[in-house]
Amino acid sequence: MEWLILWLLVAIGVGLLLFSFRLLSLREVSISFLLNAYAASFFGAIVAGAGLLEYPVRFFAAYTDNSVIFEYLLYPVVSVYVYATSRRSGWLGVAAQCAGYAAVLTGVEVVFERYTDLIEYHRWTWVYSFVTMFFLTLAVRLLAGRVVGKTEK
Repeated sequence: MEWLILWLLVAIGVGLLLFSFRLLSLREVSISFLLNAYAASFFGAIVAGAGLLEYPVRFFAAYTDNSVIFEYLLYPVVSVYVYATSRRSGWLGVAAQCAGYAAVLTGVEVVFERYTDLIEYHRWTWVYSFVTMFFLTLAVRLLAGRVVGKTEK
């Protein structure tokens, strides 16, 4: 069942990524996606490497402790949509949207942790996930906004 879920998540991630090009320019998608993928892989390696959480069923299990689908596809795609939906928002709106997206991702993670073998918490809780994703999403969104703003001039 877990492998079916993983392939379904890949299909959803690729579909959402392709659709994002209808909303944003190639530059905006690329900057937001790549900044998030880089940051998520960095923090993911620290968290998984320290044994705080584990991904028992994952792609490329022989090569990495990380969740490749989440850190290199799904979370970066979410970052693209955070950027797309908050382009015209003020600071408070951006923070609220980052909190909303982080809450949804955390909720999905908790369901997967409880009912599948896709993720297991060891010395980790949903609160750590929410806080980490909120601040990482906010930082990437603000940085992407600055980088895109600088390149448009």
